[in-house]
Amino acid sequence: MVKVEKNYVFEGPGGQAALLDLFEDRAQLSVCHFMFDPSWDEGCSSCSTGPDEMSPGLLGHLHARDTSLVYVSRAPLEKLERYKASKGWTFPWCSSYGSDFNYDFHITMDGSVAAAEYNYRTRAEHDQAGTSYYFEGDQPIEAPGTSFPAQQRCVFHT
Repeated sequence: MVKVEKNYVFEGPGGQAALLDLFEDRAQLSVCHFMFDPSWDEGCSSCSTGPDEMSPGLLGHLHARDTSLVYVSRAPLEKLERYKASKGWTFPWCSSYGSDFNYDFHITMDGSVAAAEYNYRTRAEHDQAGTSYYFEGDQPIEAPGTSFPAQQRCVFHT
């Protein structure tokens, strides 16, 4: 567990929210990192398959287990809301646009901002494991993933 020291601010349909607010007074949070670069007009088609299966019933099961769920993307909220409406999705989705969140959690990789790392491995470690495809393409690179912050009066990245 790594204590999250930074005060990240997200933009959601209800306005600005800190990372701790996304927990909605629950002990655990599932952050689904949805690939949506600010310059794109639509979200990642592959990342859209999971949200297509997201239902109010599934959210209810998570809530009964003291867990909240939120999708987070780097695109501005207006783009997220437009794409979400076109898909008929109703789950919580926030924008991390303008913050360091995606870079600090190594979901957006840009060597000019932070050392490239994915799933706690450096590029060299991925090269050795044969999984360096996470680093292919021009930077910044958007990556998929899920983070599970936990709180105990403060937030930990687990």
